[in-house]
Amino acid sequence: MENTDAKNVAITQTPENREEIPTNSSQGRLTLANESSCKTGTCGNSNPEAYSNVYALGKIETRFPSLGIEKEYTQAQARAQLSGRTDAEAFCSVLKENRYLARKLCWVLTIEGIETYILQPRDPGDFAILVDAIRSAPSPMDIDVVIGIKGPIASPEVCNGLTVPIVIFDKIYSFDRPSLLLSLEQQRPKDIKDDLFKNAAEEVLDKIMQMADNAGATDEHRAVNYLALQYDAVYITVTKYHLQNYAFSGIETRLSRLSSTRKILDVIFSFTSRTTDVIEKSFVRVDVTEEFPFLVTKLSAYYDR
Repeated sequence: MENTDAKNVAITQTPENREEIPTNSSQGRLTLANESSCKTGTCGNSNPEAYSNVYALGKIETRFPSLGIEKEYTQAQARAQLSGRTDAEAFCSVLKENRYLARKLCWVLTIEGIETYILQPRDPGDFAILVDAIRSAPSPMDIDVVIGIKGPIASPEVCNGLTVPIVIFDKIYSFDRPSLLLSLEQQRPKDIKDDLFKNAAEEVLDKIMQMADNAGATDEHRAVNYLALQYDAVYITVTKYHLQNYAFSGIETRLSRLSSTRKILDVIFSFTSRTTDVIEKSFVRVDVTEEFPFLVTKLSAYYDR
């Protein structure tokens, strides 16, 4: 399911080696000094509400930050041998042949068609990951997952007037919907028919991606997005309830009673009987304290207290 793996770089910050993550403008810049204190989404020297961990599902696109960069791309394109190629193929070819352009472009994550984040790599070498996320044959089924830290709102100069939060990413997954479903299908129990499982998996994925305001920046949405990509038991459970004539009726999150020094969420999946309206619930616990969520307990029956 994972086509690309970003590098994780440990940086020891001292007054002598302090550097800034490059952006296209001196404004809206997130420094390593500030970012290093954002491991739990609360930056010590900044407004805590302005920073948070991100685990977002969307699609990576490019924008020209200025007319000068657009004209430079046009000149590079004129020098390339692109006969017989589509516009998307030509764009990918030009970027791969002229990597300096990748560092100049504005990289945007759109969620449900809405420009949501401007992306910047923690390690400048990871611009290659952004280039690889641009498909030569794009499809509406394409999905990009961005894991990182949301910083301040970009100034208008950064991305040709686009003012959305900057996300410093550590990891990006790029795949398409059929690949995800195929990966999930390989975990399907033998007693469940392939078409039933596939239909249930598509329903779960649709509901998660279409959750209201799911920009992957709240703990609740990060936990749910993590489960959608990393925990196939959710899809198996939904399929089994469908076989018992239950409808998949909702997802909710609550702070777990196990939370003390760490932030642990109960992610609760509800199923309603189509004949009796009886509601059954299953839940799983996810730790969202740090940038990378992880499973605490496996899926099991949930009982309201």
